[in-house]
Order: sequence, then C-alpha cells, then structure tokens
Amino acid sequence: MDDLRTRFGQLVAAHRRRRSMTQDDLASAADLSIDMISKIEGGRSGARFAVVERLAVALQVDPGELFLAQGGTGSERRGPFADLATRLVQLPDEDLRWVEGILEAALRPRR
Repeated sequence: MDDLRTRFGQLVAAHRRRRSMTQDDLASAADLSIDMISKIEGGRSGARFAVVERLAVALQVDPGELFLAQGGTGSERRGPFADLATRLVQLPDEDLRWVEGILEAALRPRR
C-alpha cells in the first residue's frame, strides 16, 4: 500500500509542477488543505475517491493518470511507453514543447 501511496503522491506532484501550480494553488483548486496536499505528495496519506476526483479536476487530468503513469516491475510493467510517460509527466511545459518538436521531426514522413 505504501508503494501505491508513494507513486500516487509523486504523480500528483509531477502533474502539479507541470501545470506550474504551487501546493497552495492545488489545495485551493481542489478545496483541500495545504497540509493534506503535502501529505499526499509525500506518500504519507492516501486519498479517498472523492479527493482523487477533486485533485484530477484541479490538475485537469483523467483520475487514472494519477495512478498509471509510473512504470512498475514484473507483471505491472507496461513497457517503454509507460517509462517514457513517467519521465515526460515530470517535465515543465517548456521542456515538453522541446520534446514535442523533436518527436514531430522524428516522426515526420520521409519523402
């Protein structure tokens, strides 16, 4: 259970940073206390479904993204796409735009 809480907290923090939000911003947007956000992001507290939904709305993500972006090990592992998604979600918007440009150039049909 602690591993799930830790992964959940890491993803909440990564999505928050990606949106250039402070913990205070997220707390206000999700109608939670800053202490609760800190505990969730630190893996020291879980979140009930209603809280997960409020966080997802505040972060403008599907609630599943707060659990699934991390690559696991063994049977949980979803392959290179999940590993890449985990790394990308932690990047700030400026870096994401740079990566997007590289991907567009790399995936452009060759003539």
